[in-house]
Amino acid sequence: MSDLLSRFKAAQDEVVNLNDAPNVQTKLRLYALYKQGSEGDVSGDRPSAIQFVAQAKYDAWAKLVGTSSEAAMNGYVDLVEELKANDA
Repeated sequence: MSDLLSRFKAAQDEVVNLNDAPNVQTKLRLYALYKQGSEGDVSGDRPSAIQFVAQAKYDAWAKLVGTSSEAAMNGYVDLVEELKANDA
């Protein structure tokens, strides 16, 4: 397992142990970076407006189209590290 992949997996475990939950925008950013890092570019149709949570997640992920998996994983790890530093 590469160093980046192991740091990515460790960050996934660490984010659930934060004392303070991130705000909605930060949660969407974490979601988008996670999905881009683990699955690549968003696919499928955009959810309808009545599915506002699904639509917000889709839109956040769609903003990262073209971002490499490595860049997304690094972004995710960096964001979790920032959240951990602010959580202390």
